This record gives sequence, C-alpha cells and structure tokens, in this order.
Amino acid sequence: MIYHVVPRAVWNAEPDRPYAPASLAREGFVHCSPDEATTLAVADAFYRDAPRPLLVLVLDERRLGAECVWEAAAPAPPPGVAEDVRFPHVFGPLDRDAVVRVLEVVWDAEGRAAGLDAAGRRREPPGR
Repeated sequence: MIYHVVPRAVWNAEPDRPYAPASLAREGFVHCSPDEATTLAVADAFYRDAPRPLLVLVLDERRLGAECVWEAAAPAPPPGVAEDVRFPHVFGPLDRDAVVRVLEVVWDAEGRAAGLDAAGRRREPPGR
C-alpha cells in the first residue's frame, strides 16, 4: 500500500473522475508516501496550513493504471524521515478504485500531525 495526502474538499471535488492533483500537471507525478509514519512526517512538514480535514488515501499500488516509480526525495526527505527512504511517485491520475481506505490526519494540541484515523470518526489526539 502507498499513501497520498489530500484536503477532503479537493478529494470530493470531482468524484466521478480519476483524481489528478496540481502536482501532476506541475511536476508530472502524484506525490505519495511509503508508510503511515512517513505520511505523518509529510503532513507535518508540508500540510500544516492546508484546508482541513486532511485525508490520507491508502492506495493499492497494483490497482493503479499509471506507472508508480519509487524515488529518493528531492532535495531531501522531510524532518524525521531517513535519507534512504524512497517515495512512490505515480505518473498519472489516481484511479479511485485503487483507494482501499480513506484515513484522516489527527493533529495534536501543538498543531503537529499525530496520527491517522478512519475518516469521519473523531477521537482525541494522543496526549489529551
């Protein structure tokens, strides 16, 4: 499984079409993460100011119609992620039938991405 972070409103905007974020047009691929811990580091580093709720799509890489290539982070991985971690980059839209689960980022009292929970189910963030 691979993971992709997206604001709920963006994910829900065109439900009958494959999902194609701005990074696909701008960079030629869709950014994904290899695991939950890396996904939280990405959310914390790059999505603190993104509209909420912030979702994480759990994708079955085998169901993707586009090529997925595992590459090093450029210029560097987010804080807390080892230099040797490879990131899945999907070179085309994400097929909605490749989404096997939708999770929601849980934020702690300091505004850090602290966990993932089933989308729509609310719980207290860790440490409360």
